[in-house]
Amino acid sequence: MTALRHFETPLLKTPFHPRTEALNKLWSWGNWGGYTTALSFDDLAMEHSAVRNSATVYDLCPMIKYRIEGPEATAYLDRLTLRNVAKLSVGGVQYTAWTNDAGHMLDDGTLFRLASDRYRLCCQERHLNWLTDSAHGFDVTITEETEDIAALSLQGPTSGEVLRLAGFDIDALKPFRMAEFPLGNGRLMISRTGFTGDLGYELWTTPDQALALWDLLFDAGKLHGIRPIGSDALNMARLEAGLIITGIDFTPADTCVREDRLRSPIEMGLGWMIDWKKGHFTGKAALVAQRDKGRKWSFVGLEIGGNIAAEGAILYHNQKLEVGVITGAIWSPVLKKNIALAQVLTKYADGANIWAEIYALRELHYEKLMMQARVVDRPFFVHDRRRATPPGRF
Repeated sequence: MTALRHFETPLLKTPFHPRTEALNKLWSWGNWGGYTTALSFDDLAMEHSAVRNSATVYDLCPMIKYRIEGPEATAYLDRLTLRNVAKLSVGGVQYTAWTNDAGHMLDDGTLFRLASDRYRLCCQERHLNWLTDSAHGFDVTITEETEDIAALSLQGPTSGEVLRLAGFDIDALKPFRMAEFPLGNGRLMISRTGFTGDLGYELWTTPDQALALWDLLFDAGKLHGIRPIGSDALNMARLEAGLIITGIDFTPADTCVREDRLRSPIEMGLGWMIDWKKGHFTGKAALVAQRDKGRKWSFVGLEIGGNIAAEGAILYHNQKLEVGVITGAIWSPVLKKNIALAQVLTKYADGANIWAEIYALRELHYEKLMMQARVVDRPFFVHDRRRATPPGRF
């Protein structure tokens, strides 16, 4: 009998891997887009605390990045995405999203306008086929540049001071703007963006400058509490900030198997970004119909009784009728509250008499708890320093 051989494609390593590997005391790794990414380095509570009290570094290299350029790049992106790209000036950044023709979410991400005819689109999932098909008739070139860029997220109250000490004048940099600086033999782009709801920046350079950038930041930040964090701590911070993740809070339409799992931007709380007056864009007709008729689902923030995180819990009205599901939840160390993000049937989105079915591990067996949930505004956590310009000296 011929033995079956099992072939596996090894995960890629980012340009920062020599540093993250040396610091990962727990040897806790995960798969993000085919890359090895750290889940936690040593102490999850301390990593989350650093996001809110000092400075943290997170490896962004696995984030999918597309370069979109050409004479009709602006017109193409206006046709593709929900927001008005023509209003985005050079050096600006937009948080945006895009849908299929039926108005169902494909992904969300950040759009950077690098020049009048050149953009960078960053997102969670790969969409090259969709982007290319959507470009039919436009004079535009689309290139995936994920492997060509080394990116770090520098977040936390002391992140601005770390950049100052590293030699970068970021005092005039406003939220959702970017600036370029020399770095070694290359260049560094710093954008005032992030995924924590706090003061923070994202740093973009080439792979050959990656380790020099890492060492520069950690040398500058050694007296300001700088430390690396993994995806687990970042997830805690983004939940406090009330931010969504593709594939967790909603299923992308191109991979969704069950039709009842499809969601629109309106249903995901992103209706505010739709520019209804800019002309036609993919999914507009379906979204106009939903806007006028009303949405079936709503995306809400919840505060839940007790201190057991309600991750994945089913939501019930009057403890009997299933009306939704929690997509992400934590006990927030900052807020001292049990918080969650959830998809809820719109007719019950006022939160009246909503209960979460939680299973808590108690002495080697799971105990079912029915805890009352209350709909609250997002973000759960917000701080004035996030927008202060220049950033404070902490």
